[in-house]
Amino acid sequence: MAAGVRKVRAKAIFVGGTASHVGKSWMATAICRVLRRRGFQVAPFKAQNMSNNSFPCAGGYEIGRAQVAQAEACGLEPEPDMNPVLLKPVSNLGSQVVVNGKVWKNLSSRDYYHHTAALRDAAHAAYHRLAARFQYIVMEGAGSVAELNLKDRDIVNLSMARAAGARALLVGDIDRGGIFASILGTLHLLDEDERALVHSFAVNRFRGDPTLFEDGVRLLEQRSQRRCLGVFPFVEGAPLVQQEDSVSLDEGASHPGARIAIVRFPRVSNFTDFRLLRAKWITQPVSQDFHWVILPGTKNTIGDLEWLRATGLAEWVRQQHARGARVLGVCGGYQMLGHTIADPQGVENESPRSVSGLGLLPLHTVLTAEKIVRTVQVNFRRIAAGAYEIHMGRSEGGAPDPDLTGAVTGTYLHGLFEHSGAAACMFGEDALHPQHGDGYQRLADWFERHADLALFEELYL
Repeated sequence: MAAGVRKVRAKAIFVGGTASHVGKSWMATAICRVLRRRGFQVAPFKAQNMSNNSFPCAGGYEIGRAQVAQAEACGLEPEPDMNPVLLKPVSNLGSQVVVNGKVWKNLSSRDYYHHTAALRDAAHAAYHRLAARFQYIVMEGAGSVAELNLKDRDIVNLSMARAAGARALLVGDIDRGGIFASILGTLHLLDEDERALVHSFAVNRFRGDPTLFEDGVRLLEQRSQRRCLGVFPFVEGAPLVQQEDSVSLDEGASHPGARIAIVRFPRVSNFTDFRLLRAKWITQPVSQDFHWVILPGTKNTIGDLEWLRATGLAEWVRQQHARGARVLGVCGGYQMLGHTIADPQGVENESPRSVSGLGLLPLHTVLTAEKIVRTVQVNFRRIAAGAYEIHMGRSEGGAPDPDLTGAVTGTYLHGLFEHSGAAACMFGEDALHPQHGDGYQRLADWFERHADLALFEELYL
């Protein structure tokens, strides 16, 4: 498949962005559900994802959480072909590389690019398998489509769109400012053949009366020689679907009066576990007393435990517990609550070592190269819920507490508290964002209410 993607029956819609976290995942998910509503067979695809939010597929495969949400919006079970290359950062300079759903190896950023050709072939092959089975593929890009220094190594943005014969939608975020520079500048930086792929643009996260931006739309259309698909409003409150980038924790992550504190580790993973909670994400000790302190998952347990101590948060957690807060650890956070964490194979840092944990639970954890990836069905306090495990360690010591009733408790299960019933049972109804039905239906409503649907049909269907 090195020569590119063979001609297949699926039509492809590519959703690219002017930057990271402009709403590509939301837009792609919305389009997935809109097409499904119209009776089309549709599947999501992202050639390469960089995220520590992942999810197990059937057979022990692993893909990015955003593509799982998009699969759900399409009414499909997630599968590895939807996200053939997944990068899970373990440090500022390197990532665990997952190819076709299985861990391949840990690579530094520099070494990763030596494998561009092979990874591009894997992405093209996965796309071909999907496109042979569906009428539409909704493709999501990564970061900006105009990263000039990465163009010759691109396997996820416009080179992938070109190979698939996709028509592209460019998404910009007006809430962060600079919408004219971001959309017009992005188009200006593209080569002529790349610009030809972009059929329209969307202005996302607008606050206030959209009619006040009508002049802005006209200017953008005149300068870009592209039509505006729509001006889409900022959505307040709980996200309609899972956020992909940890930068989303910077936006509205803390809520006035929140009684739940969640530690934001440098390499936090699967933070979607807590998307229903009204919580305060913290990176340093704060004076407020909380009812709950949560240590979430992390892609580097020992490294983030050392960070916890260096910031003073380790002692802060103990003080919060002493003053009556309940402490919950999930996955890597659960491992930190124990007495010891050993890494005899150098799984996380390429050199064996062992460290002391916080000593709040009678656990001893050994990190192993073999990753546990599986979905489970649990009965949590008489509530049936689906959950999943993705971790590279095993913990022994102490009796397990499946209902998490202890003052200090933990679990390897992700996704449990994405079930509103389980979350309410654990933290109380008042700790949750208000829920308003099916998020995918609401997201499709959001798209159809604000998009020029006649233009969408003309350009993309």
